[in-house]
Amino acid sequence: MTTVTESLRAAIRTIPDYPKPGILFRDITTLLGNPQAYRRAIDELVHPYAGTKIDKIAGIEARGFILGGAMAHQLSAGFIPIRKKGKLPHETVRIAYSLEYGIDEMEMHKDAVQPGEKVILVDDLIATGGTAEGATKLLRQMGADIVAAVFVIDLPELGGRKKLEALGVTVRTLIEYDGH
Repeated sequence: MTTVTESLRAAIRTIPDYPKPGILFRDITTLLGNPQAYRRAIDELVHPYAGTKIDKIAGIEARGFILGGAMAHQLSAGFIPIRKKGKLPHETVRIAYSLEYGIDEMEMHKDAVQPGEKVILVDDLIATGGTAEGATKLLRQMGADIVAAVFVIDLPELGGRKKLEALGVTVRTLIEYDGH
């Protein structure tokens, strides 16, 4: 029996020098294409919250949608897509957030979450934490009670986890990689 870490690492492809030289890109599309690894990742992300009242899963575009939809199904929760600016068709709320090389904006539908609803934020990876921090602030702006932020991968050297924890968010990750 392999450990969770071993089975997930074996299913994740590393692409050197993408999107720029010196970066090791952790590609979860190979994990998503492996039924056993995908199931194991979702089960591990959901396990601590099984049997608790979770109202919504908020997934960050785009891989957070894939993970979040499966999590929402298993937890009998609703799903909130958090998207890049201009992608949602109804009335939205928006927040600017910092990227490694600038600023971007993300948004969600104004009626996606009600004050006090218990929400888990999900994405595939936490690196510098700018996107997750922006999503956290956006959800809180709308009154969400963020139970946790969960990720398959943590790149701890980049400090994203610490940023979220400084905001009082519980962070849960399945595996860590050294470096960028």
